[in-house]
Amino acid sequence: MLENKTILITGSSRGIGAVTARLAKGYGANVILHGKTKSENLQKIASELNSQYIYCDVTDEEAVKKNASRLGDIDILVNNAGINPSKTFMELTNDDWKQIFETNVLGLVNFSRAVIPRMIERKQGRIINIASVKGYSNVAGKPAYAASKAAVMRITSSMAEEFAPCGILVNAVAPGFTNTEMTLTTLSPQIQKQIEKIPLKRMARPKEIAEMVCFLASDKASYITGQTIAVDGGYSING
Repeated sequence: MLENKTILITGSSRGIGAVTARLAKGYGANVILHGKTKSENLQKIASELNSQYIYCDVTDEEAVKKNASRLGDIDILVNNAGINPSKTFMELTNDDWKQIFETNVLGLVNFSRAVIPRMIERKQGRIINIASVKGYSNVAGKPAYAASKAAVMRITSSMAEEFAPCGILVNAVAPGFTNTEMTLTTLSPQIQKQIEKIPLKRMARPKEIAEMVCFLASDKASYITGQTIAVDGGYSING
């Protein structure tokens, strides 16, 4: 499905990013991994997939540009890197808000700006942003994280409109509760109650999210742009 395509996945040393990398490799893509640091996990996955990797803080615009400039043409960018602290509105500090928005929103902007010029020159490209069901107005909880993911959804539609004439399709995937390390480390009694409200009565498997990402990255989704697609077991139906 992704044969002869080069896909760069940010935040791919673990969780949904790592599973997406493995799935994309299985679909024939040339996978480029990314992590914030040169972690053992990042190197292990790179070795497993025989893939190139880069590491930098997504909030560091110059570091992102420098790393992206030596990668060659990128057919598909998956903006997956993000943070998800579990704090109430009154617990969140200004520094928390800044860190969340700089990572979840500006990180996406930095990597997109780094690869889009060559996509424009080649008149083709795919960008898939990882949002969250928390970004929908009818889903409550995690105010800073939710606000950042709502911003991701809005940026996605704006980018799609701007770059459609250039042959670049931009979409977002909004996962619901997913069985990843990040989710499990923030699994409070309140979140457990929310999980129980999922119509399918379970969390998503990371591969179920990755399948949607790979579909949107493929030629099978050639007439889809500007969309945020929820993969949440029906959770956002009820909020």
